[in-house]
Amino acid sequence: MKTKSTREAAMRAIIELAGQDERIVIVSPDSLLASRAVPFLERFPDRLIEVGIAEQNAVLVAAGLATTGMKPVVISYAGFLTMRACEQIRTFVAYPGLNVKFIGLNGGMLGGEREGVTHQFYEDVGILRSMPGVSVITPADAGQAYKATKAMFMREEPCYMRLGSGREPEVFPDDTPFEFGKIRVVKHYGDDVAIFASGFIMNRAIEALELLKAEGINGLIADVSTVKPIDSETVTEILKRTNCAVAVEDHNIYGGMSSAVSEISSLYHPCRVIRLGLNDIYPRSGHADELLDAYGLSVQSIVDGAKKAMSK
Repeated sequence: MKTKSTREAAMRAIIELAGQDERIVIVSPDSLLASRAVPFLERFPDRLIEVGIAEQNAVLVAAGLATTGMKPVVISYAGFLTMRACEQIRTFVAYPGLNVKFIGLNGGMLGGEREGVTHQFYEDVGILRSMPGVSVITPADAGQAYKATKAMFMREEPCYMRLGSGREPEVFPDDTPFEFGKIRVVKHYGDDVAIFASGFIMNRAIEALELLKAEGINGLIADVSTVKPIDSETVTEILKRTNCAVAVEDHNIYGGMSSAVSEISSLYHPCRVIRLGLNDIYPRSGHADELLDAYGLSVQSIVDGAKKAMSK
C-alpha cells in the first residue's frame, strides 16, 4: 500500500495558513526536523521559536503568545506533549481556554516503528480527551491530516491532533472532505454490523469490511476522525441501525475512541460494542505492521471482532 507523510501534509497546511495570517507561530521543543518544519523556518524565520528539549516550557511559551492574540502551535512527540507537559496543557491552556494548537507525533504502534516502545504512544488520546475544553482529532491519512490542520486553525480553542511517523497508509483520495466534529460513513454495504475506526488503522478496517462482505456479511465503516467532541448523534443513528459494532483504534482501549463509542451506546442505545486496541498492556518494540498483527489489530482480528459483536 502506498504511504504518505502526515507530518509533511500538516506542515504544508500550516505554511499555507501562515502565509495568510501572520499571527501563526510554531513553538518547537527541539522538534524542527521531526515536525518537518524546516520549510516553515526558511519562509518565516521570525515565527519559529525554538525552546530546546523543554516541552513544559514550550506549552507555557505558547500560552503566553496566545494571550497576546497570536496563534501558536506546539509540535512534538505525542507522549512528550500529553505526559511530560500534561499539567501545563491543563492549567495554562485548557483551564483558561487559550487558542493553542498541539500536534502529537508518533501516535500508536504504527507511529513509533523506528524508535521502539518508549517512542510509541497509546495513551495520548485518552489523556487529552479527559481534559475539559480540549478537542481531539485523529485523521486517517495524509490527505485528511492536511484538511484537519486547516479545520483545527479555524477554531478558537485548544485542539490536539494526532499524527504518526511520517509513513502512513494512503487511504482516501486527496479531495475527500474533512468536517470537524462529524463522523463520515466511508463504505456502507448494509446494516449487519458497524465498524468504527479512528486514525491510521483505517486501511485495515476497510479491508476487514471487504472480507466480511465476501462472506455475506454486509456492514458499514465509519471514520471517527474527531474523537472529541464526538458526533454522538451519528454514532447513535448507526448503532440503532446495526445494533452491534466493533470499534478499532491504535490506542489503549481505555479512554480513547472505543471508550467514547461505548459510552454513547450505554446512554442512547445499549448494544454490544467490541473494543479492539491495546488491552491495558505495553507492546514490545518492532515493525509497525507486525506489532498491529501481534496485539489484536490485524485485519482478521477486526473480522473476528465484528462476528463476535453480531453473535449477541
